[in-house]
Amino acid sequence: MNSRNKRFASCAAVQLGKWMFAVVMASAASLSITPTQAATSDAWPTKPIRMLVGFGAGGPTDVVARIVAQKMSEELGQPIVIENRGGAGGNIAVAALLQAPADGYTLLYNTSSITIAPWVYASVGFDPIKDFTPVGSTASVPLLLITNPKVDARTPKELVELIKKNPGKLNYASSGTGAIEHLTAAQLLSQVGGQATHVPYTGTAPAQVDLIAGATQFTTTTLNTALAMVKKGDLRALAVTSAQRSPTLPDVPTIGESLLPGFVSEAWQGIVAPKDTPPQVVARLNKAINAALESAGVREKLLAQGTTVLGGTSEQYAAKIQAEYTRWKDVVALSGARAQ
Repeated sequence: MNSRNKRFASCAAVQLGKWMFAVVMASAASLSITPTQAATSDAWPTKPIRMLVGFGAGGPTDVVARIVAQKMSEELGQPIVIENRGGAGGNIAVAALLQAPADGYTLLYNTSSITIAPWVYASVGFDPIKDFTPVGSTASVPLLLITNPKVDARTPKELVELIKKNPGKLNYASSGTGAIEHLTAAQLLSQVGGQATHVPYTGTAPAQVDLIAGATQFTTTTLNTALAMVKKGDLRALAVTSAQRSPTLPDVPTIGESLLPGFVSEAWQGIVAPKDTPPQVVARLNKAINAALESAGVREKLLAQGTTVLGGTSEQYAAKIQAEYTRWKDVVALSGARAQ
């Protein structure tokens, strides 16, 4: 081989080596892409999304979650499958989320319980500030101060007077120790200087059955849970715990205007994802949430059951979670609520 041909062969070998090195490096890079990184592609989502709900099917939280999820799935082009993981005040669903990959395909439809449970349970197993990626706020539900119709009180002030005349003798129901119904009533009693006996149940339904039967005398519970029984006359609504009156029950005053100025307590809801979910995925999910909530059909369904439609950015929802986490710490400490 002459010198010219040798130089040509040498150059060709060098170029072939560079090409093979580039191919190997590209292959290695593709193999090193994590599921989370893959989820950031423009193709996401490419398969159904699982949405965990920490309460039973057919309950008020589940109903709202399904209404929102159905419209979100239309926006995202993939089904959102609701998976009910009830128990422990919603903590079982949270535990399932913590085990899921941060790829956007597992979400939690959460309630305000995620900011309450860490203060109530001795070992809850999660930190609502550090362990979740807030996606967006969806809705809030005010609570009603309601009584058995046979209780001799038609206004919040009359109920307080009755409680003070009979310290510790009136019973109030809740869906469980540390639930928002329990803490709202405990906070109210503390601020008016009244004493009543808390009777925890294993859910809202049995608590309301006994309230109707007269085994307990009053409770604070979510409006959408008690609405049908109030309209039927089985229960009497004295006040609503939102800042403004509910359009669903416009004749029922707020606690703020009728008893304690500034008193507000609402069961809010939203969607969170596992920690470190890619920002691109969070942005798409947040856009789908807001699009769903702006839908006339969704708004009509939610407003009909006394639910307030929210929405907003993921940053705003993160700030909401932080503020509520701080707030409930003091309320739980005041109530003395503790659960195993």
